[in-house]
Amino acid sequence: MDRDAQERAIAAKGRHIALVIAGTMVVWLVLSLFIGPALGLPGRYALLFDFAALAGMIYAVVNIFQLWRMRQDAQR
Repeated sequence: MDRDAQERAIAAKGRHIALVIAGTMVVWLVLSLFIGPALGLPGRYALLFDFAALAGMIYAVVNIFQLWRMRQDAQR
């Protein structure tokens, strides 16, 4: 893979991570603060929303680690 393609792949992965983090937080906030209370959902659903957001954040952390490794490989 040439250097330019590698830089594009790194930038694309960074954008993907940013969208995952932002999207996860927006969906979590909307579900927890607006939709859940508006529908009168019990607290166990709030916990479900929290776990779903946690899963999204874990996915983002794994991808951040992969991005870090990609950048280290690109510097060699």
